[in-house]
Amino acid sequence: MTDISIRKDGKAGRITLTRPKALNAMTYEMCIAIEDAVDAWADDDTVELIIIDAEGDKAFCAGGDIAALYETGTKGDYEYARRFWRDEYRLNAKISEYPKPYVAFMQGFVMGGGVGISCHGHPRIVCESSQIAMPECGIGLVPDVGGTYLLAKAPGRLGEYLGTTGTRMNAGDAIHAGFADHFIPQEKWADLIAQLSETGDLSLIDQASATPPEGTVSAQAAEIDTHFSGDTLSDIVGSLKSSDSEFAAATLKALSRGSPLSMACTVEMLHRLEGPGTDIRQALDLEYRFTHRAMEHGDFLEGIRAAVIDKDRSPKWQHDLDAPPQQAADAMLTPLGADALTFQKEG
Repeated sequence: MTDISIRKDGKAGRITLTRPKALNAMTYEMCIAIEDAVDAWADDDTVELIIIDAEGDKAFCAGGDIAALYETGTKGDYEYARRFWRDEYRLNAKISEYPKPYVAFMQGFVMGGGVGISCHGHPRIVCESSQIAMPECGIGLVPDVGGTYLLAKAPGRLGEYLGTTGTRMNAGDAIHAGFADHFIPQEKWADLIAQLSETGDLSLIDQASATPPEGTVSAQAAEIDTHFSGDTLSDIVGSLKSSDSEFAAATLKALSRGSPLSMACTVEMLHRLEGPGTDIRQALDLEYRFTHRAMEHGDFLEGIRAAVIDKDRSPKWQHDLDAPPQQAADAMLTPLGADALTFQKEG
């Protein structure tokens, strides 16, 4: 497969995304290839750690390749996308629960599906160019691939803010929010990867780590906590509207771009996951309740049309931000019964 390189190198299992011209967007075939590799290496004593990286400077992985989802969904075929999400989410869970170190080197854009194949591993490395985000509400989806689990564990109300606005985090923000562990200048990466492959010694990462740049999002923590502390999207919007601050105006503008249904669901999902004892499988189960219904009942197809197909940036959402659809959001998150996510490989 020309989109991905999977091989052994010394003590490491190596996964490299190799479609930089497409910002290493992840296809269904790439997802399956990664799962097959991590399955094989879990019981391979010659593999002490996994290293995942990507070619190109612009992006580690800017998300999933959604063109095929749009093509099938607009024809009334919802099963292709559902299978993609089931298989992708199963991989996300395996990475989070992996018995060996899963080292991710994340340069440039790391969004959506890119977060799912990197930010659930440990240790996670960012650099000067790293820009991590969960912008799914802007295309009528919700932060998925286990993203709600990470967002729910972020400090204060940072998760609600990042999940609804899709704001990008630099390296400092990503470490603060729990999406990354170490800042290492990218010029050191090639040598570090070579040494890790040769020795399997994770202490080399600590030795190479440097002080990350100051986070721009985390500096706004006080305002974020003030305005995003409500129980629902309606509460958040009301709080922002009651303020005349520059932050409130900029945030309302950001929220105006997203699907109100998606944002209302995102807030609800994070609140369900914020309590003690939650795990990534609970998050993925909640996410799949939404994505299973996203084409038929949500704004997903319209969001892709506006952002990717016609590129008019003028989606016609089902609902209005001035009246966030809490009842519809609850309906999108009801259990799926026989269609629930099982984490089992299908034949």
